[in-house]
Amino acid sequence: MSELSPGAHRLRFGRFSESGQIYLLTSVTRGRVPFFSDWQTGRLLVNAFRLAEEEGAARSLAWVVMPDHFHWLVELQNVHLPVLMCKTKSRAVRAFNELNGGSHRLWQKGYHDRTVRKEEDLQAVARYIVANPIRAGLVTRIHDYPLWDAIWV
Repeated sequence: MSELSPGAHRLRFGRFSESGQIYLLTSVTRGRVPFFSDWQTGRLLVNAFRLAEEEGAARSLAWVVMPDHFHWLVELQNVHLPVLMCKTKSRAVRAFNELNGGSHRLWQKGYHDRTVRKEEDLQAVARYIVANPIRAGLVTRIHDYPLWDAIWV
């Protein structure tokens, strides 16, 4: 079974990143294994998001860590999108393997990115992101799910 969805390779053609642009980023775990199904392992990915922000690579606007994927709404700053995603995903892998004493390959190859247009309602995009655990049936109220944040809250 291929690690990429059909046509996912086409996402790379023509991709460019622009500082100051807002992107909705999504990455899926390898084989959809729920590596981030508990709070402790989910926080490893959250820490990778925070490091990117501390380094000035991206400003996090909203994010949610699901058991087998994440959504991250960012304003890109001073780095190219592939570099941001590579660093973030590899930091999560290193921390996960350190915590679990293994050498797991956590991520499917690649990621999905969508440029958020200027006219879009960012708060609506953020609400969609953080409501993911409700749509997945993990909780009935977003405040019952520990692995999300948005600057508007």
